[in-house]
Amino acid sequence: MTASFTDNPQSSTLSVLDIVEGTSVDGVGLRTSIYLAGCENGCAGCHNPQSWDIRNGTPYSVDDLFDIVCQADMNVTFSGGDPLLQASALTPLARRIKEEARKTIWCYTGYCFEALLNRGPARELLAYVDVLVDGPFILAERDLSLRFRGSRNQRLIDVPSSLREGRVITYIL
Repeated sequence: MTASFTDNPQSSTLSVLDIVEGTSVDGVGLRTSIYLAGCENGCAGCHNPQSWDIRNGTPYSVDDLFDIVCQADMNVTFSGGDPLLQASALTPLARRIKEEARKTIWCYTGYCFEALLNRGPARELLAYVDVLVDGPFILAERDLSLRFRGSRNQRLIDVPSSLREGRVITYIL
């Protein structure tokens, strides 16, 4: 695990493992999922351990990713790895997706929402996220019946409502 949570604020390039258009497993409806490289959690039973090393990704500019999102014309999910490791570079993309393309954004992270509120780059990114799936994958809490998450400890959070209320508001499917 070579990434650091305090990512490089000057970077406008993202390390991307994969981009999948038309997926329905990473949020409500058909979505363009951008899988970002780098994860510090190293969860036992992770279905994507190759995502842990940020060097396993391919560099993409924010402009290139935005063009892909616009061409696909679907809502967007950031997954990984852990997208929050690249929060500084991801925020300009999220801003454009929300303001210019007017798409919803789901984001998966192994960190808890409450901890992200105290981390500048992550907090800034949350302003553009509609639904956050938070918490590490815990193999002992794995539950295949859950929608859009792998273990019972992970929460679906309505981010705009949570930020307004100052407490976690669960996203209702």
